[in-house]
Amino acid sequence: QVQVVESGGGLVQPGGSLRLSCAASGTIFSVYAMGWYRQAPGKQRELVATLTDGLSTNYADSVKGRFTISRDNAKNTVYLQMNILKPEDTAVYYCNCNARSRSYDVRRDYWGQGTQVTVSS
Repeated sequence: QVQVVESGGGLVQPGGSLRLSCAASGTIFSVYAMGWYRQAPGKQRELVATLTDGLSTNYADSVKGRFTISRDNAKNTVYLQMNILKPEDTAVYYCNCNARSRSYDVRRDYWGQGTQVTVSS
């Protein structure tokens, strides 16, 4: 099985920055993509940013130019640098890891427990 653990959330003032980290561990044959999603109260979970093993990125329009996703393949770790944070960025941020646990397994999505990001003065 693959375990996914996020860290780095917290309270920040508007205009501030935070860096989220996410590490995948356990029995891993191959990681294909990692990314971040978020869910605000009363809203559906939405994509924030993803990064494939081929280093192709995809960002939500609302975070383009402010957030940057990066990845350390050797450590199966993905980061989300969030700058110029806005109150509307407040949400629980979830890490996603699309991986194959063993060579004979199908690719699956593994999720972390989430980390709270609150942007408020």
